[in-house]
Amino acid sequence: MARLDLNALTLWITAAAQQQPTELASQLMQRAGVSRATANKALRRLTEMGWLVREGAVSRPSYRPGVMRQVVQRYPLDGLSEDLPWARDFAPFFAFPDAVRRMVHHAFTELLNNAIDHSAGRQVTVSLRQTASHAQLLVSDDGRGVFDKINEAFALDEPHLAMLELSKGKLTSAPDRHCGRGLFFTSKLADVFDLHANESAFQHRGWEAGRWREGKPLKCHGTSVYAAFALDSTRSLEAVLQAHSADGAGYDFERTVVPLRLLTTTQSGLESRSQARRVGARLNQFRRAEVDFSGISSVGHSFADELFRVLATEQQGLELVPINMLPAVAAMVGSIRSAA
Repeated sequence: MARLDLNALTLWITAAAQQQPTELASQLMQRAGVSRATANKALRRLTEMGWLVREGAVSRPSYRPGVMRQVVQRYPLDGLSEDLPWARDFAPFFAFPDAVRRMVHHAFTELLNNAIDHSAGRQVTVSLRQTASHAQLLVSDDGRGVFDKINEAFALDEPHLAMLELSKGKLTSAPDRHCGRGLFFTSKLADVFDLHANESAFQHRGWEAGRWREGKPLKCHGTSVYAAFALDSTRSLEAVLQAHSADGAGYDFERTVVPLRLLTTTQSGLESRSQARRVGARLNQFRRAEVDFSGISSVGHSFADELFRVLATEQQGLELVPINMLPAVAAMVGSIRSAA
C-alpha cells in the first residue's frame, strides 16, 4: 500500500467502478503499476471507507460506487459547452435526491458557464463529491479573477465593492449574453458557498439568514467557487427562484437583499452619502430591496438620509425595507423616514 495514494484513487474510482465493475483490480494494476495483491488490498480499503460496494463471488468480485463518490475533470475552456460535461462526465455517477440533483445541476452549469464566458482563462477544473450528507461542488478556472473583472467593468476599486454588487444580483459584464443570476442564485441554493479570487474570499452560509462575510482566500490564480448542498435540504430550485419574485410565486427576479456589512471594516462604519449611493446603485432594477443591517451597531445621519430620503424620493417605484436593525440604528432610520 505504500505505493498507492488512496486520496488520488478516489478521484477516478467512482466512474471506473460504474463503467467496468468486474475489471476494477485490473484497471488499478494498469494505471498504478502495482501487483494484483496490492490492487486488491487498495480496493478492500476503499470498500471499508465507503467508496465502493463489493458484490459477487470471492473469485470474481464486482464493484459499484458506494456512499462516497467523486469525479474530477479538467477541460480546456476554448470551445467548451457546459451541458456536455454534466451529462457525460458527472451526472451518471451520482445518486442525489431529485431536488438536490436539480440544484446541483443548476449550480454546475451556471458556474461552468461563468468560467467559459467571463474568466478569460485557458482551463477549468471541476470536482463533484458526494458524501453521506452532502453534495460538494468546486469549479476553479485559471483566468483573471471575478473581482478584477467586475472592478474593471463597473469602475470599482476593491473586492468588497465588487462583492456588494454581486450580492445584489443582476450583475453582469456581458448584458447582451447574461442577466446576472448565476452566482447570485447558486449562493442562495447552497448551504455553504465560498467565492475565492484575486487574493480575496467571501462566504455565504444558508443558516445565517443570507449574510455574507469575509473568508480566508486561497492562494490560487483565477476564480474558485465552492458550493455544498445538504442531501436532506428543504430547499428547491423553484422555491428559491420564486422567493425572489415580487409576489413569491413567479419567476421574475424582483426582490433582493443588500448586506451592508460588506461596506464596513473595523476602522470604517456607515457614515457617508457616497457609501449610501453605493448601496443604492442598480436597485432601480428591483421592485423590493431589503437593506440588511446585521452586524451594524450604528449609522451616520448622512448615510441614512441619503439612503432613506434622497434615494427613496428618486426611486419611488422601489420598496426599500430596512431589516435586522439594532435599536440605535432603528432610531436613526426612523427619524429620517418620519421627517421625509
